[in-house]
Amino acid sequence: MIKKFISFYKPYKLLFTLDLVVAFIASLCDLVYPMMTRDLINESIPNKDVRMIVMFAITLLIIFIIKAACGYFMQYWGHVVGVRMQGDMRRHIFKHLQKLPNSFFDNNKTGDIMSRIINDLMDISELAHHGPEDLFISIVMLIGSFAILCTINVPLTLLIFAFIPVIVLFTLYERKKMNKAFLDTKVETGAVNANLQNSISGIKISKAFVSHKSEEEKFEKGNVKFVKTREKAYKVMAEYSSGAGFGIDVLNYVGLIGGGAFTLIGIVNIGDFMAYMLFIKIFMTPIKKLIDFMEQFQNGITGFQRYLEIMSEDKEKDKKNAIEIENVKGEIEFKNVSFSYEGKEVLKDISVKLNKGKMLALVGASGGGKTTFCNLIPRFYEVDRGDILIDNSSIYDVKLDSLRENIGVVQQEVFLFTGTIRDNILYGKVDATEEELLKAAKMANIHEFINTLPEGYDTYIGERGVKLSGGQKQRISIARVFLKNPPILILDEATSALDNVTERIIQKSLEKLCAERTTIVVAHRLSTIKNADEIIVLGDAGIIEKGTHKELMEKQGEYSKLHKLATI
Repeated sequence: MIKKFISFYKPYKLLFTLDLVVAFIASLCDLVYPMMTRDLINESIPNKDVRMIVMFAITLLIIFIIKAACGYFMQYWGHVVGVRMQGDMRRHIFKHLQKLPNSFFDNNKTGDIMSRIINDLMDISELAHHGPEDLFISIVMLIGSFAILCTINVPLTLLIFAFIPVIVLFTLYERKKMNKAFLDTKVETGAVNANLQNSISGIKISKAFVSHKSEEEKFEKGNVKFVKTREKAYKVMAEYSSGAGFGIDVLNYVGLIGGGAFTLIGIVNIGDFMAYMLFIKIFMTPIKKLIDFMEQFQNGITGFQRYLEIMSEDKEKDKKNAIEIENVKGEIEFKNVSFSYEGKEVLKDISVKLNKGKMLALVGASGGGKTTFCNLIPRFYEVDRGDILIDNSSIYDVKLDSLRENIGVVQQEVFLFTGTIRDNILYGKVDATEEELLKAAKMANIHEFINTLPEGYDTYIGERGVKLSGGQKQRISIARVFLKNPPILILDEATSALDNVTERIIQKSLEKLCAERTTIVVAHRLSTIKNADEIIVLGDAGIIEKGTHKELMEKQGEYSKLHKLATI
């Protein structure tokens, strides 16, 4: 894991190296100051060497200016390295998410995924900047302080440094507790974000059902759990911080009492004692940095663990020798296809063939596998057994992007992205010309409505198209598919949530859309599929019936029953 983390420094190795060089220079500046103080007290002041005192004053001022410049570089460019690494990680995880199967999003909450991408990566950014820098400065300062202090008095130096291993052992003891505490905190943060995102997305429903108290109770339950988890984390942090702080105070105590005693008996002079105390103060800083580093490391590394959890999820993959599918005619064939979801068999031994340009309608009770049937064609889910062919080529031998580029989907629940009408229609073909855009809108019977808006196609539609009606959103989604112009079309109950008037308008758009395309329709209102070339009734046992509307009505079977219920 550490090796993987370090790999993110590679694009910025020059800047990172410069940051460490500057940190080294800043450390040397800190180490020079006590030695100059020692010479000033022992030599210059007793000898009244004004020239040397002035030289000390000028030199110290230059050192402080250099140190300030180093501090600016580390604070700015060090953070730049961290935030660029964070940006790289966020870019990688977003690209990875685009390639994950639908099952991943079925099983993971949006708010938790967002928490990993935003909150966790922020902690990683801080570790990426401060971690190596603080560790490097601490090592330089400790080694430098030890070497210089030994030139003053070896026994006293060894006495003080003997306590450092105790602090290190205490840090290692607390490390595991901090790791668990920070990981639990991040998990609960993700849960709170998930609940919040869910509640805000469903705010209209909670208002309609006056269920704000229920939502508040759910939120409070998660919030209390988060607070308790965070309290435990703060308890561990307090143990660590206070224990480490006590160790530092003991070091100060030993240096002060031991150094005072050595000065009293004449082993060191007053100048050496002053320099000694300044060095102790200086090497306390790296010890504090090491203590802070351990806390920061655990916080950042747990975030990186959660980042790697998503990155380790298996992506949708093409076969090694997958081909680009070109000049698609649209012939579709299911060969003994079976599919299970979470242990439950949804489709069983489905075999059906649809010729190019024809329409297949799927009907049946809710939960019978109609939407699943549609989702298997663009490989949103993988079949358990059997095969699906397009133009006699298995969809598993075809590159995924190539497959999906030839399939258009219009669903009952329309998703529009935050942005303008233009942005959402162009999703069907991002490089479309203005003429193509307008033609698609006209074909979807939405162009006239768009022209009545003050901003026209550049009208902002709000989050998920909240400023539009259901019918308007549906027609924009249809325009999007017109622009894509795929040879295969899937209509998954595309009009079932609409009123009769709006449905008739959209039905005309859909009839234009279906013309000369291979179309699969999941029907809620059976009146819309009378002209389908073939109708399949799906149930728990797989295909119950299939045939044309006329043939199925004459059978007086399941389809006939459904049709009679629909007309009551």
